[in-house]
Amino acid sequence: MKIAVWDTYVTKKDGTVMHFDILVPDHINDTKTIFEHGQNYLAQKGQQGQALTAKECNLCHMEEVTPDIKKVIDQKGYYIIEMEGCN
Repeated sequence: MKIAVWDTYVTKKDGTVMHFDILVPDHINDTKTIFEHGQNYLAQKGQQGQALTAKECNLCHMEEVTPDIKKVIDQKGYYIIEMEGCN
């Protein structure tokens, strides 16, 4: 399975920045769907209501998915890779 990697930087409520990637199947290119996945993740992190638009989230590249990530994408529709400032 090929996935699209959406590179995302969101300013947290305390002013610091979260950097994470949103991974979705490569055929999903509707930004509304991508941003909804990002908002779901932000809510899980207590950052609901923070801006998540094309300014914060851009398609970075396509790649092959690992079996573990594919399993999560098959269940949830997306996968998040936490990069910086996500805790």
